[in-house]
Amino acid sequence: MDGETARNDDGNEPVEPPRTRDDAAPSYVLTADFGTGGVKVGVVDRTLALRAVTVADYPLRHPAPMWAEQLPADWWSAFAGAVADLARRVPDLRERIGAIAFSAQMCGVVCVDAAGTVLRPAIIWLDKRAAEISRDLMCRFPTVHGYNLWRALIWLRIANGGPSKNGMDPPVKMLWLRDAEPDVWAATDKVLDVRDWLVLRATGRVCTTADAANLTWLMDTRPGREGWSERLCRLVGVPIDRLPEIVEGGEVVGRLTADAAADLGLPPGVPVVAGCGDVAATALGSGAVDDGELHVYAGTSSWVGGFFPDRRVSMRHSYATVTAPIGFRPLLIATQETCGGAFAWLADLFGGPTDDDAVGTLLAEAAPRDLDAPLFLPWLAGERCPIDDERLRGAFLGLRLGHRRGDLVRAAIDGTVLNLRWALEVVGRERGVLHDRPLPLVGGVGQSPVFAQALADATGRTVLTTTPRFAGLIGVAALAAPALGWAADPFAAIRAAPRADVVEHRPDPRRRELLELRWAEFESARRRLVPWSARRQDGLNRYGGGGR
Repeated sequence: MDGETARNDDGNEPVEPPRTRDDAAPSYVLTADFGTGGVKVGVVDRTLALRAVTVADYPLRHPAPMWAEQLPADWWSAFAGAVADLARRVPDLRERIGAIAFSAQMCGVVCVDAAGTVLRPAIIWLDKRAAEISRDLMCRFPTVHGYNLWRALIWLRIANGGPSKNGMDPPVKMLWLRDAEPDVWAATDKVLDVRDWLVLRATGRVCTTADAANLTWLMDTRPGREGWSERLCRLVGVPIDRLPEIVEGGEVVGRLTADAAADLGLPPGVPVVAGCGDVAATALGSGAVDDGELHVYAGTSSWVGGFFPDRRVSMRHSYATVTAPIGFRPLLIATQETCGGAFAWLADLFGGPTDDDAVGTLLAEAAPRDLDAPLFLPWLAGERCPIDDERLRGAFLGLRLGHRRGDLVRAAIDGTVLNLRWALEVVGRERGVLHDRPLPLVGGVGQSPVFAQALADATGRTVLTTTPRFAGLIGVAALAAPALGWAADPFAAIRAAPRADVVEHRPDPRRRELLELRWAEFESARRRLVPWSARRQDGLNRYGGGGR
């Protein structure tokens, strides 16, 4: 991957295209990764090197408390502007483009009619308006771990997981629409995720992939039975005919329509592959694609992930495999609620900007590691793994007069990587985990060498970074490689991709020794703070408080 080019996202200079043996052969995949606040769009060559990249923002709307919506037209407009920028910088993009591949935020709900017209703003993953519906669906007596025993068993057997209690999963959002906006629901022909709508806008075809289907919790993920589940659809009350066709992520599902091509300034007829959600794209882009090989994502939240040969689930520690968009391969994801979000909160507290670059600058201010420094527990938004409890709260412990800004930054870094170590140790008990491999680090926070080194020191693993902020662009480009004849399958494309710009962060023995002592403090503190947080929140609820 061309790390120097990937960092050149100011749009000022053209990029020299790669030379190929056949000057008429397609040289590029145009990739896009649609997040919550904006889209990253890149030009990736046949070696999966990122030749150029640009970023465009779009608004996030909160029409009511706990609501989060976006206009699909804003996604498309931002994409079109980004493509225009890249076309100026890569002069032969129009002539040499071989395919388009989208990845996007997941667990959204976009309602379209039979003509493909969007019927209302998209309800995105962040929206929790359906929390009460979710609790009614999932939490009736008798319960285990807060879930109705019989429904949990059905969901675990069929889907390897089920809707959460927080209202963020698609099926309960669909039920909210059915009850609160019956006219919209009656007119809805298909319910799509974010990426599904983008494919529809580009090609006119309605489809989805297994990763997005799995996270509706309406899909049967059992080997040999993969597809929409009639039983789960009846259990929720969602008609199965409102769900789109499930296809492989690398399938060419259509070609760029004349209308879409005119918007983008590209030739009509460019192949469009189905793509995938952002989680699978990032997992592929991490390079850790062998069974049992783990990677770490560090963005606003964080996760420990990896591919496995069969389904895995841990109710106790709140993680499971989801179905990847390639051959229904299981992909384990153990998510933690706060990582870069803690750093952005601290930057805001100090009165500074909170974007990725500003957070990176803040982390560089960390004081040297010192046992007298504060201990930070990063549960500012509750926690999901290894403990699923929204009542958990963060803390700085051991503050004294004389502690400065740099001490708090250091505490935040160390507390966050120790929390990740906790998740890694839990996931590491799974059968088949490869403990002797380096640990790829991806996500915006992975751009910080201070954070990467701290993760290496906390885990005792060599941590690898390449272009961590743009791993999703590389991963989704790999899905298009087989269609263009560049590789036998997406995993082969990733394995064959040169990684000359890899930076290794090896554990430092002295710093590791200090972090082992910090780990002992972290373990002691979390055993006391977990029940304290629960009692405190229960008391707030009892007396009409909140703070959630």
